[in-house]
Amino acid sequence: MFFHVQKLINEIIPDEPDPAAANALQEGLGGQFGEMRTMMQYLFQSFNFRGKAKPYLDLIQGVGIEEISHVELIATTINRLVDGSPRYNGKGIPGEGGSTPLKIALSQGNIQHYLVGAQGAMPVDSVGNPWSGSYVYNSGNLPLDLLYNLMLESTGRLQKCRLYEMTDNRIARSTISYLIVRDHAHENAYAKALELLGVNWGKVLPIPNFNATRYPEVKKLMDQGIHNQQHHWRLDGSEMAKIFHGASPSGSGELVTTPKPPDGVPFVPGDERPEEFSPGLTPEILELIDQAATMGKM
Repeated sequence: MFFHVQKLINEIIPDEPDPAAANALQEGLGGQFGEMRTMMQYLFQSFNFRGKAKPYLDLIQGVGIEEISHVELIATTINRLVDGSPRYNGKGIPGEGGSTPLKIALSQGNIQHYLVGAQGAMPVDSVGNPWSGSYVYNSGNLPLDLLYNLMLESTGRLQKCRLYEMTDNRIARSTISYLIVRDHAHENAYAKALELLGVNWGKVLPIPNFNATRYPEVKKLMDQGIHNQQHHWRLDGSEMAKIFHGASPSGSGELVTTPKPPDGVPFVPGDERPEEFSPGLTPEILELIDQAATMGKM
């Protein structure tokens, strides 16, 4: 079972909306190497795990649970990047006097963010292909799965570095930078797990083979050692630390399994979008919601 705390795993820095950046980030959410892929791949590998190698189960499952929070983070980031575009300020009636508050949807980003998603994230890639369960790799063979997971994290980090170089929007970069660092941590996790199985992965896959510290936001996080930390998220104990410890496979310090997950930052739902009829609540329905909220405080 899983428990949920209504916090984001990392802070999203405020900036102006940027629908084009939001569409690029869809690749990091619903693309073949995006966060939905890593989440589902690792969770299914853990659900289907066989045998007594519990530290490996705990490692795969711990990373998979973290990926749930990454899906939440990147989806919320996409929301912030399209929310408020095209600067509709909520005054007056949308469309009044022939106005077209959604005209930006025809020229920037992904029209479906406005037409289908009410200025929200969708489970698709950057060109609109739906996320597919066929992306998930779960062979049942532990070394094969770990090797594939390492390749997946390395490809994901590579793509996020490309995303970083596509936009200077602070909303986007705050999330992209954090995910670059956490992908690095997951590379370390799977590389270390392979090493303990006797797999000389470094000769087969010479990764990570680039230094992302040239990005200031990434360097700040790596200076804090976040790329060498891994959280297990377990309330009943974990054996992850039997694997995730010692020298980092990327030569960047010592690996540390944290005793508790990060504190996170408060999650605040987005504002209503009258031009999207979202949430589309009438005064009568709002009154019922207020009544229910009042009863809940009694």
